[in-house]
Amino acid sequence: MAAASAGAAGCCNPVERPAAPPPAVPLGVRVRDDALRQLGKLRALGEKALAQMEDEAFFTPLDPEGNSVALIVKHLAGNMRSRWRDFLTTDGEKPDRERDREFVEEPGDTRDSLRAAWNEGWELALGAVGALGPDDLERIVRIRGEPHTALEAINRQLTHYAYHVGQIVLLAKHFAGPAWSSLSIPKGASREYEVAKDGVAYRPGSAVKPTE
Repeated sequence: MAAASAGAAGCCNPVERPAAPPPAVPLGVRVRDDALRQLGKLRALGEKALAQMEDEAFFTPLDPEGNSVALIVKHLAGNMRSRWRDFLTTDGEKPDRERDREFVEEPGDTRDSLRAAWNEGWELALGAVGALGPDDLERIVRIRGEPHTALEAINRQLTHYAYHVGQIVLLAKHFAGPAWSSLSIPKGASREYEVAKDGVAYRPGSAVKPTE
């Protein structure tokens, strides 16, 4: 009877169960969030390069056929304003865009006005991508009448922006000369640093940790 009673008592003890795993994040959400991360990295990279440029260098091309950083900024702003307004519902090449003017320095093009247009463009891009649901990535959008999935359109713009931000960095570094401050791992210090997926260089074991 004692054994039976002990068994009966034991059967009523609460059983610890493993915690349920967190719900899986849908692939579409992860793809969208990574696109936001990559856009943010490109914006930050460009802005760190711009911060090292004097006004004269900002408006100076390397040669008569080249574009100054000012014109690259103007072009990126114009592209973003066109592509990301009403992203899912209208063609990415808006009727009010005048692309050729993006490569012409006009009297009203000050550094402040171009930076304001740059900021507006990035906010449009980040806002449009951030508003997408996981199923929106397969919706069809058009750029100059050509159909793209929303994901294809995002990737098209990411590669385009990376191309031009790379130009900005190259020109900024050229004009800064020896005063240039590295935007990533300093030359000769590859063994001392790592780079997080958000693009931030850090020393392993330091107090500064990469963003998760």
